[in-house]
Amino acid sequence: MTISIQSDGSVLVKAPLRLSKKEIEGFLNEKQSWIQSKQEAVIRREEKHGDLKRITRNMKPHGSNKNYNEIARETIEKRIAYYADIVERHPQSFRIKEQKSRWGSCSAKGNLNFNWRLILMPREVLDYVVIHELCHLKHMNHSKEFWDSVEQVMPDYRIWRKWLKEF
Repeated sequence: MTISIQSDGSVLVKAPLRLSKKEIEGFLNEKQSWIQSKQEAVIRREEKHGDLKRITRNMKPHGSNKNYNEIARETIEKRIAYYADIVERHPQSFRIKEQKSRWGSCSAKGNLNFNWRLILMPREVLDYVVIHELCHLKHMNHSKEFWDSVEQVMPDYRIWRKWLKEF
């Protein structure tokens, strides 16, 4: 069973069909303090950064993302080329997408996807996401070895990872 707190503070519960309503409610009651603290954090973050999120979510030149996609493609392609040699892994391909809840992803086939909105972030954040996804070409998980690979390339990655979560 999983619980996630949505950006509006609502609670999303995913549970196997075999579980009864009583079991699910019991789980939610057990996790009530965690849920409450996470909802409060979402509200604080929204109060602090809501305007930035609304602006970036709605940025579309002349009704399309074409110009931003082109800029993102050129920018991210250069960062991939630079860091792929350092990580010693090269993707099969990469795509620029409009993702609602991800900054990047890596497929088992070695294809990388990046959110075009990364070009609106500080350069270090963009670099962190590129490095993160390239390191998945070595380790398709979030093991200690994976994080060690990220840290070898970007020793201060934790700062930028935290920045992404916060903003």
